[in-house]
Amino acid sequence: MSSNQSGEGDIRRAIVEADLVDCMVALPGQLFYSTQIPVCLWFIARDKGGSVGATGRSPLRDRRGETLFIDARKLGAMRDRVHRELTDADIGRIAGTYHAWREDVGAKHFSPLPYADIPGFCRSATLAEIRAHGHVLTPGRYVGAEAAEDDGEPFEEKMQRLAAMLEEQQAEARGLDEAIARNLKDLGYG
Repeated sequence: MSSNQSGEGDIRRAIVEADLVDCMVALPGQLFYSTQIPVCLWFIARDKGGSVGATGRSPLRDRRGETLFIDARKLGAMRDRVHRELTDADIGRIAGTYHAWREDVGAKHFSPLPYADIPGFCRSATLAEIRAHGHVLTPGRYVGAEAAEDDGEPFEEKMQRLAAMLEEQQAEARGLDEAIARNLKDLGYG
């Protein structure tokens, strides 16, 4: 998605410039038994133009010059200590986002909701934006960070509270280090 070794950058650039990349979905690690690393799904489409079907109208909108990026790395739940599993709701969220993005607004064929960019999860980027990023196709680069929830605590008060908490924890850590050193000395290791 971002490597430029062994001609990968040139191949990716050609695929992007041919406007073949419809969607990139970054999945969390630990989904597969054969690898623990995160994977990315590439959705390729030769015709992003919303071709007209037998009904005389396409349920898909013209997506030429656009690519959808979905960052689903935070989705899923641990099935056991080493394997993550996407829930039906997670899969539905990913698929629903993709279908809503592809769909013609008036068609309402696949998705009951219209598409909207969601910071930290999905974003529709133009070919010009992808070019500006050196043809890198990493979803996290485009979707950004999710909006932080405002807890209502004023910043100055929060920083004072957190600084005081840090000082308490550091004092506790020093006390624990001293206790460990005394215990080791009592056991003849200090």
